[in-house]
Amino acid sequence: MAELFWFEKYRPRSFDEVVDLEEVKVRLREFVKGGNMPHLLFYGPPGTGKTTMALVLARELYGEYWRENTLELNASDERGINIIRERLKEFARTAPVGKAPFKLVILDEADNMTSDAQQALRRIMEIYAQNTRFILLANYVSRIIDPIISRCAVFRFSPLPRHLMAERLRHIAEREGVTLKEDAVDVIYELSEGDMRRAINLLQIAAATNKVVDGNAVAAAATAVRPSDIVELFNLALNGDYLKAREKLRELMYIKGVAGVDFIRAFQRELIRMSLDDEVKAEVAELLADVDYRLTQGADEEIQLAYLLARLGAIGRRAKPTAPPPKKR
Repeated sequence: MAELFWFEKYRPRSFDEVVDLEEVKVRLREFVKGGNMPHLLFYGPPGTGKTTMALVLARELYGEYWRENTLELNASDERGINIIRERLKEFARTAPVGKAPFKLVILDEADNMTSDAQQALRRIMEIYAQNTRFILLANYVSRIIDPIISRCAVFRFSPLPRHLMAERLRHIAEREGVTLKEDAVDVIYELSEGDMRRAINLLQIAAATNKVVDGNAVAAAATAVRPSDIVELFNLALNGDYLKAREKLRELMYIKGVAGVDFIRAFQRELIRMSLDDEVKAEVAELLADVDYRLTQGADEEIQLAYLLARLGAIGRRAKPTAPPPKKR
């Protein structure tokens, strides 16, 4: 059998295995204890545990019959109104297996459903409320229509804090016989931005070629630019050394394979830490937003990033205090 992705292999199977989300777990345990619950809406950034918590809840509710009583759908692939009217409707009509009082529908990426599909879902939630509960998972709650939100208990999922992510990564590394360096944890957290799924995948990719995982191995696995490279590039540009800055840029783009949008994200992360005046930081942030927009519209990456370096040089020249003129004797 093929080796599972580590994310699936180490996915929590019970409330006790879930890290963080203590308030959410307390409320969901009460639902399980009472044997009843309302429709649920989990929302938050990707990789924060929404799907995992929904599956854990299903296991806690149904035990060995959780698969028979649970229907998982991904609304981004099956978002037409027909899937709502046919497949969900057919599943909701049947009686639950075992002693369960209701069946469970987990609808991932519900915010990608069309408005018509959401309206159809609202009616199904009303009609089959007696024997079916829905858990809707969304990245953006603003894309869910108000009639559905008002029918659900809403739970927000936040990005995982660094110390909890580090603890989980070390646990997985130990179980897999991998030595995880501290700088690797820092790089993984920076690149994943609290997304546990991406963090575990980065660790697995980095560990595929070396059982000792450090920051360089993670950056290479992610085809990402190291913070030290970004700081060097930033300083070269701000100090007006445009030719060296562009040479460094081309090295990172064509030898290390770093994408243009990754440069913008990395610049943005490092900008906060740089010792620059707030006005200069604001001007650079505006410049990054402008270049990022052009890249999303299909502009040439190298031309836009070269423009970024040139503008950084101009900003750096204005930011440096000029020497006062010599006093007349």
